[in-house]
Amino acid sequence: MQGKRANEPDIAEFISAIAAGNNAQLMVVACAATAGLTTLGLIAASHQTGGKLICIVKGIEELESSKQALNSDANHVEFVVGNAQSFLSNEYKLADFVVIDCNLENHEAVLEAVQNNREKSTIVLGCNAYWKDSWVWSRLNSHLLPIGEGLLLMRVAGKCDNGGGKSGGHGCDSKRSHWVVKVDKCTGEEHVFRVRSPGGRVVKA
Repeated sequence: MQGKRANEPDIAEFISAIAAGNNAQLMVVACAATAGLTTLGLIAASHQTGGKLICIVKGIEELESSKQALNSDANHVEFVVGNAQSFLSNEYKLADFVVIDCNLENHEAVLEAVQNNREKSTIVLGCNAYWKDSWVWSRLNSHLLPIGEGLLLMRVAGKCDNGGGKSGGHGCDSKRSHWVVKVDKCTGEEHVFRVRSPGGRVVKA
């Protein structure tokens, strides 16, 4: 357990850096239980981007415990209670940054909801991903990173990326992008790059 606690701040900082580096404007985190360090990392990112943070919890008990755990930082979060799959398919289908706790009983269905009918490209992260049917995620261009209890990172293309939207439409990114994961052979440190082409910038976290 001590090793797990030591890794948790790393995953929070990593998620915060990815969200801030990609200027996320609508961030959604689906919690299996009480909101914690991951949510705190997204709060920090929202301060940098000016974006909105939604936290989905499954019940009133989890809502109250999350508010207590976050303390005054809970004021920077909009909490909703209910089914994460339904929320991501409807109210928050425009989210551009989604974090899913793979300890959710129906995390595969929640992932599927994020894959379908995206108006714009969405960065999706799966926390606690070890031993959680990684093959489901691997159908997309995903990377399983050895951070915390396993972090899956992927980018789900929106309608504009697939040619389904009007060319030049608002909110559409006309430049294709992909992820590159590099490992420092000396330190073992992971570096994740988002590469855009042609002529796009590179975001490193």
